[in-house]
Order: sequence, then C-alpha cells, then structure tokens
Amino acid sequence: MKRILIIGATSAIAAACGRIWAKDGAEFFLVGRNAEKLNQVSNDLRAHGATAVNSYSLEATDISAHPAMMQNCLTALKQIDIALIAHGTLPDQKACENDVHLALQELSNNAISVIALLTLLGNQLETQRHGSLAVISSVAGDRGRPSNYLYGTAKAAVSTFCEGLRARLFKVGVSVTTIKPGFVQTPMTKGLDLPSLLIAQPENVALSIVKAIRNKTDTLYTPSFWVLIMFIIRYLPNFIFKRLNL
Repeated sequence: MKRILIIGATSAIAAACGRIWAKDGAEFFLVGRNAEKLNQVSNDLRAHGATAVNSYSLEATDISAHPAMMQNCLTALKQIDIALIAHGTLPDQKACENDVHLALQELSNNAISVIALLTLLGNQLETQRHGSLAVISSVAGDRGRPSNYLYGTAKAAVSTFCEGLRARLFKVGVSVTTIKPGFVQTPMTKGLDLPSLLIAQPENVALSIVKAIRNKTDTLYTPSFWVLIMFIIRYLPNFIFKRLNL
C-alpha cells in the first residue's frame, strides 16, 4: 500500500493520478486551497478504492505554513512513499508585463512556493532514504517564448532546481521526476486558443505520470511528441526565434 502526498490535489491532472493510485488501495494526504473541492476529490478517491484519505487546506504561497502541513502529513501517513506537487497558475503574460507586483505574485505561485515545498520534501525523503518526489513543471520552461515568458521563467526555475535535487537525493535512493506536460484540457487552459491536435486529456497524462514515477524517470515530456517539438524550439537559432510569434 502506497502512502501518497498530493499538493494541488484538486487540479485535473493530480486528481486523475489519484484515481489510478486509489485502485491499488493507496492511502492519501491531499493538500489544496479550496476545502470544498478537496472534499469532492477525497470522496472520489474513496469511491475508486483508496484505503484512507486525509485532506488539508493550505495556501501554498504561505511558506510559513508549510512545516505544519508536513507535520500533519507525517502524523497521518507515518512516511511518504510518493509526493506529487501539482499546484500552480497560468499567468496573463500581458498583465504581468504591466504590473510588476502581479508578475512577482505569479512567480511566487509557480516557482518560489514550489521550490520551498521541494526543499521541505527533499529533506524528509532524504531522512527516510526512501520515496519518490515528482513535480509538474512545463514544456514552457525549456525556452523563453514571448507569449508566456513569465510562466516559462517560473517553470525553468523549478526544472533546474529539480535537476540539482535529483542528483543530491539519488545518493540516498530517492527519485525526483520532473514532469513537463504540453497543452492539457484542464480548467486552467479553458478558453485559450490552442491547437486541438496538440491538446491531451488529463487521464492520459496521468497514466504517463504514474508510470514515470514508478520507473523513477528523471524527466517526462507528456505526451511524448513534446520531446521533438521542444527539441526544435530549443535549438532554433536566435535570429530566427526572435522573429517568430511563439
């Protein structure tokens, strides 16, 4: 029986991962900002076979509240076999360009709070000398594109942090998986003008995430065709790249 911590548990991708783990009788500690939505996800996971589900309301950007959340998690689960960090927001790039305070708030949502949680969880799993740590980053972090470079900056910071943390925790038998989804059909992307052929369903993305965590994969691009797409984007010469509307 796996004991699983999910931060950002009400997100579509995280909830879909939870349903897969629940079928194997996993025990959960769910963390999210909205208590009502957390309750809905909790009931759903119980219906799918979860052995036990605990929930905890947290504003992830309140760094001072992280240790109490961790203590409650360890009281409930005793140890953490899998930790998935899945919270985040999708900033309005134009609004962030015109409002430095909003830009910093979005960086706090998508980078600083995530790095703080990774630090806390990394230390716990290092003490355990056991477990898997996974975080949802994004393909947006692979190169700063004009349409979303604030979001990309945050995700690049998370991905780079995970790379160093992975090398550190490997020595004690703990895996760190960086998850880089492309476009996914979720409430966060609702209303965006996205190419339909590139949009994935959260259930399919969740299947790939659960498999990657089980296999201790370092970095997961999901769906897998994003490996090729981002390879091309990363290695476009600057004299071409800066003329494109990406």
